[in-house]
Amino acid sequence: MPDARRRPYRRPVAAVPKAAMAAPTVPDAELRDLLAAIGAADSVELKLTVPDGERRSAVTALGLDPLDAQLRQIWFLDTATLDLDTGGVVARVRRIQGRPHDSVVKLRPVVPDRLDEGLRRSPNFEVEVDAMPGGHTCSASLKGRVGPTAVLDAVAGRRAVRKLFSREQRAFFEAHAPEGLHLDDLSFLGPINVLKLKCRPPGLDRRLAVELWFYPDGSRIMELSTRCRPDEAFQVAAEARVALSELGIDLTGEQQTKTRMALTYFSRELLGVG
Repeated sequence: MPDARRRPYRRPVAAVPKAAMAAPTVPDAELRDLLAAIGAADSVELKLTVPDGERRSAVTALGLDPLDAQLRQIWFLDTATLDLDTGGVVARVRRIQGRPHDSVVKLRPVVPDRLDEGLRRSPNFEVEVDAMPGGHTCSASLKGRVGPTAVLDAVAGRRAVRKLFSREQRAFFEAHAPEGLHLDDLSFLGPINVLKLKCRPPGLDRRLAVELWFYPDGSRIMELSTRCRPDEAFQVAAEARVALSELGIDLTGEQQTKTRMALTYFSRELLGVG
């Protein structure tokens, strides 16, 4: 299978909402890359992280009730020196309150038209563009379900790590992971406790997902997101931008990546770096 990661899609671009409202301000080459990624994707997820100082006011503006939140626990899998991440691969398992637990193997960035066509027909496979102010990434994910006790058994050493992933996921991992690196070689980086809610803000005719990630050192990331079809991405981005702006939510703050922060934190912990 050709290497789907040969030409990266992760490039700094103007915020997708801004592009939707003022496309001429986006350099042509960057806009062309964004349009190509969206056109080849199965879905688009628009994301915004809320600055620390704005979190409480955002919760109030969105009318969020913490008692409605669903609790999740997330572990990433990698080596202490993040060799898997360096190779452009993410492995993750997740426990979800009231729902089946799951696992995922993800490649990012990818070039969609270089992915295996048979794989793209799998119901467990998805190509998605994640877009936030400042950039976008095109990724490919292969998902699976795990049993109710499987994750905790593996974390405790009672189950092999590879058993958390389906045969299809294991083949996908072996095809793209750095040479010689296997699932059973990986360490658990986590857990991270997450609260997830959904809301429909005034002025926006769609639901937003709100996630609050709690890291062991006390730091937090609050992310707002909405998923849409590729053909409606720019329209949804523009509508979301207007609605959130009218609620007083800051759209210009520095963006943080939940996965990057988690990997960095737990890598330092495994290496014993203070």
